[in-house]
Amino acid sequence: MAEFPDERQLVVELRSQLEEWTNTARREAYTELFEGDDPLLTAEELQVLDSFDSAMERAGGDGIWGTDQYGIHTAGTGSSDASLGVVCVYHPQITGDSVLRGQDDVDDETEERINAALWTYSERVAELIERELDAYVERRGS
Repeated sequence: MAEFPDERQLVVELRSQLEEWTNTARREAYTELFEGDDPLLTAEELQVLDSFDSAMERAGGDGIWGTDQYGIHTAGTGSSDASLGVVCVYHPQITGDSVLRGQDDVDDETEERINAALWTYSERVAELIERELDAYVERRGS
């Protein structure tokens, strides 16, 4: 019977890869969801989102792109690779009281479309990271 690695050690190894996987997944998800044949947002909505991003960066923040955060979770069983996964722990969004909201007079409908797109983007990034996690675990021979 194959010996399973210590789950804690495996998670430490996976976390060391998380930033690289996240950056790669962000680029892939952005291209897939915003630059493809059927983008989630119109060119105008994407321009509004990018202006929010720039305004946040000028104000000393991280912007919209890159503020999404991901973590590795375990189901706690320790007996199977399937117990490992990736979850988005912070989904960026524009809110009614956001400093960004007043800059472009974004209406509620546009705000909702942008927030829905950001949610979809973050969830897609998590899926892509998890794909890398699974491949890593498989290569590792666990």
